[in-house]
Amino acid sequence: MAKKKSLKIEFKSHPHPRNLHQQDGAESPRCCSLDMLLQRLRAIDAQDDKLANIMDVVGEFGTFQRRLVALSFIPNLLSSFFMFADIFMFAPQKPYCNTSWILAVDRNLSEAEQMNMTLPRAPNGSFLTCLMYVPVDWDLDSVIQFDLNHTDSCQNGWIYPESKRRSLINEFDLVCGNETSNEIVYTVFLAGLLTGAVIFGFITDKLGRYPTILLSLLELAIFGFGTAFVSSFNQYIFFRFCVSQAVMGYTIGSSALLTEWLMGMHRAHAFILGHCFFSMGAVFLTGLAYSLPHWRLMFLVGGTPVFPLICYIWILPESPRWLIMKGKLEEAKKMLCYAAAVNKKTIPLSLLDKLQLPGKKVASASILDFYSNRYLRKLTLVMCSMWFAIGCNYYTLGFKIRELGMDIYLSQVIPGMMEVPARLCCIFLLEQFKRRGTLIMTLFQGATMCFLSLMLPSGEGGHRLRWLHCLATELKSLVILITLLGEFNLAASITMFYIYTSELLPTIIRATGLGLVSLIWAAGGIFSVTLIHQNIAILPIILCSLSASVALFYCSNLPEMQDQPLPDTLEHITPQSRSLSEELSNEDMLSDDMTEEVAKNTILNSRLTSMDQDSLSSPSLQSKDEKIDKEED
Repeated sequence: MAKKKSLKIEFKSHPHPRNLHQQDGAESPRCCSLDMLLQRLRAIDAQDDKLANIMDVVGEFGTFQRRLVALSFIPNLLSSFFMFADIFMFAPQKPYCNTSWILAVDRNLSEAEQMNMTLPRAPNGSFLTCLMYVPVDWDLDSVIQFDLNHTDSCQNGWIYPESKRRSLINEFDLVCGNETSNEIVYTVFLAGLLTGAVIFGFITDKLGRYPTILLSLLELAIFGFGTAFVSSFNQYIFFRFCVSQAVMGYTIGSSALLTEWLMGMHRAHAFILGHCFFSMGAVFLTGLAYSLPHWRLMFLVGGTPVFPLICYIWILPESPRWLIMKGKLEEAKKMLCYAAAVNKKTIPLSLLDKLQLPGKKVASASILDFYSNRYLRKLTLVMCSMWFAIGCNYYTLGFKIRELGMDIYLSQVIPGMMEVPARLCCIFLLEQFKRRGTLIMTLFQGATMCFLSLMLPSGEGGHRLRWLHCLATELKSLVILITLLGEFNLAASITMFYIYTSELLPTIIRATGLGLVSLIWAAGGIFSVTLIHQNIAILPIILCSLSASVALFYCSNLPEMQDQPLPDTLEHITPQSRSLSEELSNEDMLSDDMTEEVAKNTILNSRLTSMDQDSLSSPSLQSKDEKIDKEED
């Protein structure tokens, strides 16, 4: 009883750290708002989260957190640069046979004269590509008088007299039977994303967020910048495969790190801002590709900013939540004290001493829990269906925009610039519709635009459905607009789902889960590319529509995570651990009849119940309570 009385006094005199800043300034009103009371209740309900209390003291968004968010800007920009670089590597070229054998007859021949005498012409008068006249041992006068008649395929390579830029095609002669589709290269890149999701997801949870980010940046420097020095097309393919792994590794590691250092809306804003820099990376890539005439020079200039990132070795922090889950309590305390010092705050020692190590069962969590834990398995299946739908629709629209005949530079600049306001709109949408509502809205709109884009033909000679041929010819600009609007909404969906997925998964297997759903996202992209290559109009329509319908149907089963505590263990995400704060957030509970006194009593009873449960599980507290009862008797 004495313990409960002291708790009542403490509760009245010491407000929760989340609300300390609200006591400054003007005199507070007589009645506290229900929002403030619910914030207290959420903090109480989060398994008495000592780390959350410490993070409140450190500061929700101080200098340390702002610096952490700023450190993600350049890697996000570079990730976009390396991810979409293949688009400008396959500029169309007209290959003509190298007929330098005629120079042995007369070295003073110009290139035009050389082609006129040694290359056959088409009926319209243009030179034929990939064909040449068979070399003869004649003098120049005989060649001019009798002409050459026998043709053959190119024997001594190719020349590209009309080419003003150096690309992979004229660098490695990918012409005349040696062609390699850029879609194949894109598929290999997606395969790298797929394998990188599995490998780096596992590494991030095993070794930590800090070493994973450094490892991925190192791989990005070696294989991204090193792409400029490859000597064969096969080497180029291998380097691009490794670059895609590095991009996925950084994405997973940085997402987990930002999720576990930032709180509330600051976490969502950091994700949104980082993804805006990712979109600007596509604009940066397009500018370099337009201004630089050689593909090697583009990788040299664009990859140079990766080297200053070596300083991340000394300034990038590790996640304190991950350290605690792995039993490294002292390292977590040092990291928290360092963050507080940067924010010019001081953490009380009494608060630090309350941090406890997790149990052995928590530390032994693995990827098998995604199958063995029933609730986590259902949660993962729903998230995978969402990611698969987003991947299918997003990559399908990416290929659709190329079919419309837009300039290759405009097809990258316009979507890249449109994606920035699309992601920024998520800030407003989150305030109005929260996580789940925003995700459903953006995915529904994006999938609808994708369906309309696929139903409408690409134009003359590329129509999907015959009865819409005339309509598409007249309304091609409308098709382009619909496609861009689809990418606009799906870009917001990608940002929204990264936030949502990171908050849904517990700390102990957060990165592994992010890798798993990212794998499904890459698989959706590969699947859509494969169906598009089948040239069967109905297949992409069925895939995108069906996947989006399934995802939207099951999305309502996902729990709302806005203003909810971040889960650390598997026990925190089960239905039995649903917080009382979530129940009180329902409209039927938040009636106008609920007074301040009722809310306070609810909070107090919740804390007393939690304290009683802790005392029952602690032998030392049980013995103390028994002594108190004997003294009272």
